[in-house]
Amino acid sequence: MGTTADGGGGEEAPLSAVGVAGAVRGGESRAVDVVRETLGRIRRMDSVLHSFSEVWEETALAQARVVDARVAGGEWLPLAGVPVGVKGRYGVEPLVAAGCVPVGATAVPGPGTAWQTWGLGARGRTVNPWRADRTPGGSSAGAAAAVAAGLVPLATGSDGAGSVRIPAAWCGVLGLKTTNGLLPSPDRTGLAAQGVLARSAGDLAAWLRVRVGEFADPAAGSAPLAVFSPDLGFARPDPEPLALARAAVARLVRAGIVRMAAGDAGVGLVDPGPAWMALRTPGADPREAGRVREANDLRLAALFERADLLLTPTTPHAAHGHDGPGDRYSMALTWAFNLSGHPALSLPAGFGADGCPVGLHLVAAHGREELLVAVARAAEPALPDMCPGPLPFLI
Repeated sequence: MGTTADGGGGEEAPLSAVGVAGAVRGGESRAVDVVRETLGRIRRMDSVLHSFSEVWEETALAQARVVDARVAGGEWLPLAGVPVGVKGRYGVEPLVAAGCVPVGATAVPGPGTAWQTWGLGARGRTVNPWRADRTPGGSSAGAAAAVAAGLVPLATGSDGAGSVRIPAAWCGVLGLKTTNGLLPSPDRTGLAAQGVLARSAGDLAAWLRVRVGEFADPAAGSAPLAVFSPDLGFARPDPEPLALARAAVARLVRAGIVRMAAGDAGVGLVDPGPAWMALRTPGADPREAGRVREANDLRLAALFERADLLLTPTTPHAAHGHDGPGDRYSMALTWAFNLSGHPALSLPAGFGADGCPVGLHLVAAHGREELLVAVARAAEPALPDMCPGPLPFLI
């Protein structure tokens, strides 16, 4: 993806991560210039978004010079000069080794705020790039907002209940949660997995190759067989995000990207909420959580014996205001797969009547991240609403 005008305010959309790396390796750009432009975008736009809690201007420029020197010395760097937003510091070293330049810490919820609702940037509450009165989702709030607004092409995330996938859905970008245990995680419960937010599937693939090594794209042939579940057997999604998810699935089917099992095959999982809460609560009895996990693991194993993908809406409701979701759980359709460990991805599904994006949730068997990325790559031309600009209130 090349540099193209975003249609507002004189800003231009940044190159993709793959595009940046190719230009820096080929001598068409210098990493230091790419990073300087990125820092300029952050200075101009983040006073509104509050997507960064810290911006590391001096260290980012110094690291960019290191990248330029490595490239000049003949080193091949898969992500040469790619600016990246960082949620925490975990898992950044392999990206730096591959040529990425961390430019700042993305906003996460601050002390006393609801972790699943919003982030706090350096100047205040993080806002959704599509509507300032809506949350970007949490807890990878700043990561999703920064990627959606084009401040950086990639941002790292962590996902313990949907913390990558929910903000990806509500900000209109791609969000991948890897298989639990595939990459190191400091989470004592094992519920959290590393992930990434990006504007394109090609960038997701580049990140995945750096983090887990080369992987083979699924063999050409028949499209993967998918099962659609509107509610996993226990959630109660609102009509609009459910309808948009169904419409996105229909587009994938028409394009030959997936084949659907007949009807809405029943996916009757046990509600994972109490089990997830028990595992997160020190001193709680873990036995009931174990029973829920065992029951759902058996049902999911049976499902993935007959299908390649499970599809759902990413969230049961649209992005809510900054006062919170009320008594609803935004992660009702995502946290089952933190308990089970399956890899999952949120793909932009379209826009609700409020102008905010919602997502389509793709879940695959353990270790099948490459299938999720391949479907996302094939879906880009089939889903015209994927990562569009301009971002209305930033014009």
